[in-house]
Amino acid sequence: MRWTLEQAQAWYNNQPWICGCNYVPSSAINSTEMWQSEDFDLETIGRELAWASETGLNSCRVFVQYLVWEADPEGLLTRFDQFLNTAESYGISVLPVLFDDCAFSGKQPYLGVQDHPAPGVHNSGWTPSPGYLRVEDRSHWPRLKEYVSTMLSRFRGDRRVLAWDLYNEPGNGHMGNKSLPLLCEVFEWAREVAPSQPLTVGTWKPSLQDVTSLSLSDVVTFHCYGDLPELQTIVASLKTSCPGRPLICTEWMARTLDSRFETHLPFFLRNRVGSYFWGLVAGRTQTTLPWPSVADKGKHDLWFHDLFLPDGTPYIEQELEIIRRCGRGCSS
Repeated sequence: MRWTLEQAQAWYNNQPWICGCNYVPSSAINSTEMWQSEDFDLETIGRELAWASETGLNSCRVFVQYLVWEADPEGLLTRFDQFLNTAESYGISVLPVLFDDCAFSGKQPYLGVQDHPAPGVHNSGWTPSPGYLRVEDRSHWPRLKEYVSTMLSRFRGDRRVLAWDLYNEPGNGHMGNKSLPLLCEVFEWAREVAPSQPLTVGTWKPSLQDVTSLSLSDVVTFHCYGDLPELQTIVASLKTSCPGRPLICTEWMARTLDSRFETHLPFFLRNRVGSYFWGLVAGRTQTTLPWPSVADKGKHDLWFHDLFLPDGTPYIEQELEIIRRCGRGCSS
């Protein structure tokens, strides 16, 4: 059963103001490379999460790849536990994402050696989870249910897991409403486990999936890569349509689109809206480059996403000061 407003608010009131990032280690091009055994890079993860902690971040959102679990269930669970331990050692909670329709690469997920980054292309290796065939073909759903049930059962009362983001951007990659049946089923499977953490799926564009996500989520999560007026409009709309539900923006920050730390982070703090900006360390995802859809907008000398160079040098030192100041509760 969906959490009541009282349950959702009680959980949120027990959290610090959530100030986090979407995290992929700089050594990984996608969620497959992040989690499969031959590429799992705990040394890099520890070094980079230390930088996050020193900056004042207290949470990270990470994408889990179903194919890695399908091929090696216990291995994936072990590596996920190691990740949680490392994050906890730096005072960072984890928001796992179990499914994802986003596919910048135009490819479906595959195991083994991943392609090298395509020169000059944002997120050229990013693949969805579990992949569009498994989303549409219900013969795969028993294994998908086992994945969801196993992950949530293993960590259902784990203080290191902040919440469960069940499905990132359902309908992306031209899937449209074809993802809606699985979206509804994933909530059902997760409810059967009844974890102590809240369940959510973020709204990201006006769609039937968004309406469904809002009606099923315990806490409201959303994406906004627009400027401050656009963000203010979205927050006001969600406060009206979902009164009393905590709000967390799980994707934002695109410098060349005027989604900036100096404008957005103080707004999030003043309104106690949780925050996960995109990217921590520049690496194989190449998310310092703009999305292909906005690549013609110029400003190519300015990073699109990410906070640090691979050696830990801040890209813009003043941005770290804004994060630290907001983390201390100062919004101006």
